[in-house]
This record gives sequence, structure tokens and C-alpha cells, in this order.
Amino acid sequence: MSNQPRHVAIIMDGNGRWAEMKGKTRTFGHEQGAETVRAITTYCAKHSEIERLTLYAFSTENWKRPKIEVEFLMKLLERYLKSERSTYLEGNIRFEPIGDLSIFSKSLRNVIDDVQNATSECNGLVQNLALNYGSRDEIVRAANSLRNTEIITVESLSAALDCTHDVDLLIRTGGDHRLSNFLLWQAAYAELFFTNTLWPDFAPNELEAIIKKFKTVERRFGGLA
Repeated sequence: MSNQPRHVAIIMDGNGRWAEMKGKTRTFGHEQGAETVRAITTYCAKHSEIERLTLYAFSTENWKRPKIEVEFLMKLLERYLKSERSTYLEGNIRFEPIGDLSIFSKSLRNVIDDVQNATSECNGLVQNLALNYGSRDEIVRAANSLRNTEIITVESLSAALDCTHDVDLLIRTGGDHRLSNFLLWQAAYAELFFTNTLWPDFAPNELEAIIKKFKTVERRFGGLA
């Protein structure tokens, strides 16, 4: 098996705590977190061994946050996608959202569609942005789409998921050690790395160090060396 991390997934945690530590509002942390998204995506786009980057941007559980924060996140997402359209195109990055987008406003869905369509011919890095995403919800929706199938197999269920690619390397920033309902199916054999670094401070050099460690891991996938 290749020890190249073809699919990197990141739980981007710590924006709010980063801002509070600096005496700022949580929204300031989210804005800085968006800058980190750009830096990490650009880094991955320049390294051809990384084919796909999946970022946990907004979960199905994040709707429980204060209304004012949720509204800010929706506006930030729309503004970010509009501003990053050129970054995607210049970097040959294909944008593919995953999650249940139906709950978003028409304005936000239009922006998501526009960026996805504009980058559809890009053949470099694929950036999956997980939006209103929860792995349990994803699996249930996939199973429901196959409910008229006589037999559901691992292969058929995998193909019906929002993200059909297994994860090689899953990173969580912010110090917590849990998956938080993120890519549970796809991460079945992922190598898990946890860092105390809060997301706004997570830099390409730390990602590079983690990838270097990943390449030393013997991945047996249930077999023997």
C-alpha cells in the first residue's frame, strides 16, 4: 500500500478559543480560520501526492450554536467562496461540497453552485468542503437512496455517500481527541493525528511535519507486514 496521503481530512477546531484567548469575539476567530483554510488548501494544491482535501467547515450539530454566530458563519461562508473563486481557478483546484445543502439559503446555494460549476474542469487538488455535514446523516441518506436495492453491499453504500473516497490521513486541531461525526465510514482505516494547535495557528509547516510522520507508519489494513 502507498504511504502517500492521497486523501487528507481535517477537523478544523479551535477558532472560538483562539479568539477568546486574544480577547476578541468568536467571529474574529472564524475569520482568521478562513485565512488558514486558504493557506492549507494552497499548500496541498502544490503537492501532487495529495489528491483530495476534505475540511469540516460546518456540521449538522453546529446549528445548536447561538443564532448570531450561525448567521455570521453563513455570511462568512458566502463571502469566502466568492473571494476564493479565483484562488481555486488559479490553483487548478476543484471545489466539491459534501453534506445536505438543501437547508441553506438560496443565495448561499447559488454561490456554492457557481463555484462548483466554475471549477468543474480543474484537474488538480479536489477540495471537499463539508457543509451541514454529519457522517451519520450522510450514511442514512445513502442507505435511503438504496432502499429499493435488493442487497446493499459495502461497495454500493460507499458509492452512494457524499464522499466516495477513503481517507488516508485525518487530522484534528484544537486538542480534542474525537471524530465528532466526521467521515466515520471513509476514515475506517485512516491514520489519526491530533494536535493541540488551534486552527487559526495551524500552518503548512505543521501539516508538512504530520505528513512526514504519516509516511513512516506501516499501514497493514488488517493484514500482516
